[in-house]
Amino acid sequence: MEGEKYAKELDVAVRVVHMACSLCQRLQQGIVSAGSDLVKSKEDDSPVTVADWSVQATVSWILSEFFGSQNVSIIAEEDVQTLSKADSASLLEAVVNTVNECLAGAPKYGLKSPPKALNTSQVLEAISRCNSVGGPKGRHWVLDPVDGTLGFVRGDQYAVALALVEDGKVVIGVLGCPNYPMKKELLSYHYQYHETMSRLSPPSDDMWERGCVMYAKRGSGEAWMQPPIPGDKKFVWPNSARLVRVSSIDDPKLATCCEPVEKANSDHSFTAGLAQSVGLRNQPLRVYSMVKYAAIARGDAELFMKFARTGYKEKIWDHAAGVVIVEEAGGVVTDAGGHPLDFSKGPYLEGLDRGIVVCSGATLHEKIIDAVYASWDSSNL
Repeated sequence: MEGEKYAKELDVAVRVVHMACSLCQRLQQGIVSAGSDLVKSKEDDSPVTVADWSVQATVSWILSEFFGSQNVSIIAEEDVQTLSKADSASLLEAVVNTVNECLAGAPKYGLKSPPKALNTSQVLEAISRCNSVGGPKGRHWVLDPVDGTLGFVRGDQYAVALALVEDGKVVIGVLGCPNYPMKKELLSYHYQYHETMSRLSPPSDDMWERGCVMYAKRGSGEAWMQPPIPGDKKFVWPNSARLVRVSSIDDPKLATCCEPVEKANSDHSFTAGLAQSVGLRNQPLRVYSMVKYAAIARGDAELFMKFARTGYKEKIWDHAAGVVIVEEAGGVVTDAGGHPLDFSKGPYLEGLDRGIVVCSGATLHEKIIDAVYASWDSSNL
């Protein structure tokens, strides 16, 4: 990758997302078995965990160290308000310990550890540094430390998403999906089954591939997928990377649609009506978070539609990494009017026409957009 534009940025981004996924896997096992001590509610009642803050601090620190803090602008989901409250002292301590444990393991991924453990104020500063508002000019990293926190706390699917936006365009995207197996046939098994089985018998190489990290660079026409790094191995580029490609299915009757598990921010009734009107027959693939983008990029599904409830605004960190990966894998992502998503307006996808449509190809996309226009007038939106 040497000499190519964004080569360094992509290399560091892939490594730090692998690192973050490993952190999340360790924490998820603890949260699923120990319960709610490591989970808090934000002001909008959505959950936030030690993992959200720890990943944000870790990624922020690595990017700032590698590229220089004065050169790094990061837009990310979490702030330090909840963590700074008096009743969050044990939570903050857990975050500081987790960040230091993770950063101590950085050499495994070919990255530098800090010379000594970060103190509390340094960890809070790393989280707070992710307060950029983005915009149409310059470079901005866009991070969702744990996308699908609800899935994470339930022991299910979630994603770590990191993208680089330059002058309003997403130029690289990395999506870590720790519970989304490299092999589609393993999807039907819950990852905890693999945990149990790997304790009962020596794990094979395939057993470690219960997750994946996907990435793409704008204009390359390629999207890649790597397996996670087993416990005692070191990350060596390209880490058994394989190309991924969208499905060639363009008939809605044969297409599989990704369906969100969370009902809070989506209008499911319109989506269901639309699915019926275009003739979708297959059982939907129900997954949390940006894992839906991963599913479409590698051909496990052909379609994802999201129509937000009135008053809900889509955030760029919920889409940036996924969009570039799907597009470079051969897919199409637009709003419901057929326009590209606009990442130049700050933290929100401003000017979004009704919703988001992600398809495995142009033919299927055209059919869906036509159906949106036909259904819209008769809908209750």
